[in-house]
Amino acid sequence: MAAQGPPGAAMAMAAPEPEPQPGRCAHFVLRKKRFCRMIPAPGRRFCGEHGHEEEQNDRKRIPCPLDPKHTVYEDQLQKHLKKCNSREKPKPVYFVQDINAGLKDVSEIPEKQVPLSSLSIEELQNLITRLKKASNGLELHLKEQILSHQALQEALSDPKNGESAFKHLKQQASILGNMERLHLLGPGRCFVEFGAGRGKLSHWVDIALENVESVQFLLVERATTRFKVDGKHKRRDSIFERLQVDIQHLCLNKVPILEKKKLPVVGIGKHLCGAATDLALRCLVESYTTCCDGKDEEPAPKRCRAAQTEVAPHKSAGNESTTEDHKPVAGIVIALCCHHKCDWTHYVGREFFKSVGLGPVEFHYFQRMSSWATCGMQETTGKASTSEDSEDQTNDTEEHEHTLSSTASGSDTLQGTLSVEERKELGCLCKRLIDHGRIEYLQQQGYKAALQYYTEAAVSLENVLLTAVPNPSVIPEPTI
Repeated sequence: MAAQGPPGAAMAMAAPEPEPQPGRCAHFVLRKKRFCRMIPAPGRRFCGEHGHEEEQNDRKRIPCPLDPKHTVYEDQLQKHLKKCNSREKPKPVYFVQDINAGLKDVSEIPEKQVPLSSLSIEELQNLITRLKKASNGLELHLKEQILSHQALQEALSDPKNGESAFKHLKQQASILGNMERLHLLGPGRCFVEFGAGRGKLSHWVDIALENVESVQFLLVERATTRFKVDGKHKRRDSIFERLQVDIQHLCLNKVPILEKKKLPVVGIGKHLCGAATDLALRCLVESYTTCCDGKDEEPAPKRCRAAQTEVAPHKSAGNESTTEDHKPVAGIVIALCCHHKCDWTHYVGREFFKSVGLGPVEFHYFQRMSSWATCGMQETTGKASTSEDSEDQTNDTEEHEHTLSSTASGSDTLQGTLSVEERKELGCLCKRLIDHGRIEYLQQQGYKAALQYYTEAAVSLENVLLTAVPNPSVIPEPTI
């Protein structure tokens, strides 16, 4: 029999509250084993959410049609719908529906796939053979670029920062170090942080550029975020603005502050999850650089792809309007994450996959198998949840980790077929194959792109950094 603690302590922990607190709702929340702590209206025992429990209350409460997580009085429904926080809000000027979505041909989108765990041994072996054949000749051994930056030295040496915070600081320091290596930390630039969360990466970039003028930050995050660090920045020379929008619908060229100043853009991100990386790349190198001229509402990637590689080098310095309207992206620095959440519809490397004889079906299985690189065994799963669990990450990040674990467990039936090391190796192979498609996409768009390890695996299992800067031949000369 398992050992038990003192009976008194167990009863104290399990005992529910005997009665509601004065001035609080009298509804007992079974799940939390306590009374509701909302404040009821004067003369009432229950709050608005639990008002239907009033003995003399004949008013009916119904779930809100916009968000069934809360209820509303039926006779006040129309009034509530006008002010409900879940109502559809006016779209910002930089919202252009599906401008960065990618695939428009519905016939190419695969139907529902068979789960990986349902494949036979023969089908799995055939999939592995195709994976290895497609990966043959790719650069699988990445260079280490584990750097640091002076801006974070004080925080890194502060003993008040715990192990979790220290790991995030090391990653942020290396990202800044790599930005400095690529000469991306400088004046007269707009840093766009995709999947910004609390905005910590932009915070450290701003610290690194303390004495630099004419710098602005755009923090892109679709979710409402608590404990943002934007308010810590009071310098007049650096401007912080949040864009609460899905990257899929973000047209940077329509952001008012970019329209006004027209600064070169540096796209950054720390653990930009799955398809969000592809959406961000397309947002930068297609939608912003070549497509959004302030007039077109829809992207035209085929026309713009040629314009990127052929027209840009021949821009005349005298044609000021053209040069200003098509300001190049100065660089891209994104820490990759969650390949199992990639989507063929949004993936920028589809042409590469097709060139090696692969399609949406193989992509579906490979992006699932990619989770084996970080969740191929119980110990690794534990490390993954530790390395990315921090107070400075949003709930969205924690959700990614849980999904990562469940994805791996979905293929547990294959445990007897493949060893732990084999699964891990195949998972890494899938990640590199997906990432190589992104590299080829950027190269075709006129960028010098690379993958490198930017931190140790003990710090984060998702330790690959994607960097890209324009090739010298496509960088227009600065206008005087």
